[in-house]
Amino acid sequence: MSTKSLVYILKRIVLAALTVFVVITITFFVMHAVPGGPFLSEKAVSPGVLKALEAKYGLDKPLLTQFFNYLSGIFTRLDFGPSLQLRGREVLDIIVGGMKTSFKLGVIASALALISGIVLGSVAALRRNKIADNIIMVITTAFVSMPSFIMGSLLLVLFTIKYTVFPANGSTSAGLILPIITLSLYPMAYITRLTRSSMLDVLGQDYIRTAKSKGVPRIRIIFGHALKNSLIPVITYFGPMFAYIVTGSLVVEQIFAVPGIGRAFVNSITGRDYPLIMGTTIVLASLIVIMNLVSDILYKIVDPRINLD
Repeated sequence: MSTKSLVYILKRIVLAALTVFVVITITFFVMHAVPGGPFLSEKAVSPGVLKALEAKYGLDKPLLTQFFNYLSGIFTRLDFGPSLQLRGREVLDIIVGGMKTSFKLGVIASALALISGIVLGSVAALRRNKIADNIIMVITTAFVSMPSFIMGSLLLVLFTIKYTVFPANGSTSAGLILPIITLSLYPMAYITRLTRSSMLDVLGQDYIRTAKSKGVPRIRIIFGHALKNSLIPVITYFGPMFAYIVTGSLVVEQIFAVPGIGRAFVNSITGRDYPLIMGTTIVLASLIVIMNLVSDILYKIVDPRINLD
């Protein structure tokens, strides 16, 4: 790796850390600015008990003091604090437990979307304006236009209520099939359209026509030249797509009762669980900036002509 590339990567790491810090700061102060508190839902909480609970969790201190104490816990001990609603459990343990399921969902759904999207996009480009191309474009347009919660609800009604094919509970392995399909449909459709347009552009380039005139086999032209060069826009989308699938599983996990980080995040918001809100926000924001950094580095691997400035 060249010195220039290393400097670029270091710059991006610093910017990523700064981005996460800004997210932490904004989330912390906005969260505490919202009226209410995490203990107001408790039954018959007297003012004395409320003050005792706030003192126990450090919520009675000035806001700036709470903020710096929180930063100190994160950067020195990786301590996100205890959950205010799930008593006796640490936020880090809840996040790790939820990420085991959410990450598995994200990896499988991303791989399914990537492989299916590239294959369908390539077929559509090679069969341009033919029946196969038209069918693929109609289907992908429908999937792109339909929100994930609508698609998830439709699959839930169709395959668990009307036809009992899959369980509705996402806590089992079989119950993860529908959430994976739901999460993969939109990015699969987008990658299909992206691959098709990019490949059509590459197939019209002069070097492709030159290769055809020299008698280069069609398979080599498609897989050795056209497909490889048309994947750069897909790589641009893949990093944020993976982060989107993991973070975008918030609603999907609620629909299918999947015990992932998305479900924990939604419950933390409704329960005003400050430490859990902060912890999940930090993890999800970090995932997004890391995947964007990975995408930028992959540019250079796929196309050495790209300069990292």
